[in-house]
Amino acid sequence: MHPNCMRRIVVTLMMLPKLNGSRQILYDIVFKRTLCNVRQKAAKILGIETSCDDTGFAIVDTNGQILGEALNSQLLFHLAIGGINPPNAQFLHAKNIQETYEQCLVSANMTLDDVDAIAVTLEPGLPLSLAVGRDFARKLSLSANKPVIPIHHMQAHALVARIDQKIDFPFLTLLISGGHCVLALAETMDQFKLLGRNTDDPVGEAFDKTARRLSLKNMPEYSQIGGGPALELAARKSDNPYQFEFPVALAHYRDCNFSFSGLKTKAVRHIEQQERLYGIQEGTIIPNYANLCAGFLMAVTKHLCLRLQRAMWFIERRELIPEDKRTLVVSGGVAANNFIANALTKICSENGYRLIRPPPKLCTDNGVMIAWNGVEKYVVNKGVITDENEIRKLDVTHRSPIGEDWCKVVANDCIRTRTIKLEFYDLLS
Repeated sequence: MHPNCMRRIVVTLMMLPKLNGSRQILYDIVFKRTLCNVRQKAAKILGIETSCDDTGFAIVDTNGQILGEALNSQLLFHLAIGGINPPNAQFLHAKNIQETYEQCLVSANMTLDDVDAIAVTLEPGLPLSLAVGRDFARKLSLSANKPVIPIHHMQAHALVARIDQKIDFPFLTLLISGGHCVLALAETMDQFKLLGRNTDDPVGEAFDKTARRLSLKNMPEYSQIGGGPALELAARKSDNPYQFEFPVALAHYRDCNFSFSGLKTKAVRHIEQQERLYGIQEGTIIPNYANLCAGFLMAVTKHLCLRLQRAMWFIERRELIPEDKRTLVVSGGVAANNFIANALTKICSENGYRLIRPPPKLCTDNGVMIAWNGVEKYVVNKGVITDENEIRKLDVTHRSPIGEDWCKVVANDCIRTRTIKLEFYDLLS
């Protein structure tokens, strides 16, 4: 039996009401045998990710097994030029995408013929980068007659933790990276309510710009890693994390939106003051750089936690998540920051939430999250495009909200949060 037919049978059986007697026994036998056949003949989804500066491929089956993956990172190139340049990112994607795709197939010991569908990121992201992945997916699809599954990048980040953990809908998700900072309620696989978003620089970008102004890349131990990881590593060397004061961001706004530009500006002023104090030029490391990194990291973490706390109280007030199923999924590149993760764990503990964070390699942009999102859609036959004309017309989108905008709904509830007590050394691990 074709996997699509078996999949529909399983979905149909799961929707039937419970039966009695011999009919229930027959139901159980048919259901279990059909489900067994589906698992034995698991469909395989190829995922393609090119939304920013990482070229990612992966093949994941409908049992959640990662069969193969490959990733080409542009990190060192963009570090050297001081930030991501979209035309350069596009060029490097185009240069490396075929080889990365072939590495993925080799790691899975498969060919394109073994793949059942192709999932590809089409929104949001850098248009020039997204177009490279879109064009490659289209080429593969038309050459091998494979369906295409369009993927929303942020939704994929939110759902990737479900690949190996039981996470029921609805759940709260915090997505933090260099491209976005989002709080959302995941109601279903493709239905989200946006509770808060960054109104200026995303948190990862604020980290990168602050690390760049500190010239951390000029120190050997930080020269081969991104600004966020460098800043966290430097903060661990602090002997006085409270030396530099930072304001409380958006203190008078009772919503769940984020703002990091003010904190970044304050960091730059502290750096300039230290340069004048010690008579050094920009590009030279200030003596107290570790303390500044610690203070900045602490300020960012408190801001994230305050907005998260308000979102949790909003959800409780509106009864949007059952009390016994409260879960926070945190993902995105900044989710790999252990200092921030420890603070989020504290907030979750105080509010009765279970915190789930994917492994670091699945927090950053990767092909696995795209393939898995494709799996979730393929299993229920939602968003799977088989028509050749529709595949040819697929387009990319630079800005695309994760779901229905509830930011004003949150603000109108005017929820006052309490002061969060976080101690720097308690969050180190």
